[in-house]
Amino acid sequence: METCIMSSPLGYTKIVGDANGISEVIVLNSEESITDIIPIELEDCVIQLQEYFEGTRTKFDLNLNPQGTEFQNKVWKQLEQIPYGKTFSYLELSRQLGDIKAIRAVANANGKNPLWIIIPCHRVIGSDGSLTGYAGGLHRKQWLLEHESPYKQQRLF
Repeated sequence: METCIMSSPLGYTKIVGDANGISEVIVLNSEESITDIIPIELEDCVIQLQEYFEGTRTKFDLNLNPQGTEFQNKVWKQLEQIPYGKTFSYLELSRQLGDIKAIRAVANANGKNPLWIIIPCHRVIGSDGSLTGYAGGLHRKQWLLEHESPYKQQRLF
């Protein structure tokens, strides 16, 4: 497995993958040394993440290889269907997967998503519109949703 660290507006980002695809993209809560030479297997991922943060990419086109259970992979595939700039509730996601009673299992699988931003778990919110749980921190979830919003809000302070 190849690994690299890149800088993003939300912190240092670790990317892991190989010829079979990208298996992990996580935001780190500590300072890390940025990788000088990006492994060829990770170059497209770094470029596409940079384009996303610049606002020029709304959809990722990468070979993905997340490691999870059959159910987790099913949830992650469904997350990939949530369009840029849109949100779904955990309940809606459970309905789409065919079992509204699985809402907690869906939320758990969502929280274990190993491909930060690329599999857009940040687009899943509470049924009441609230920002609920996010492994990267709610401040990052809010930033990502604002970044993707077609309605740009000015900050007063």
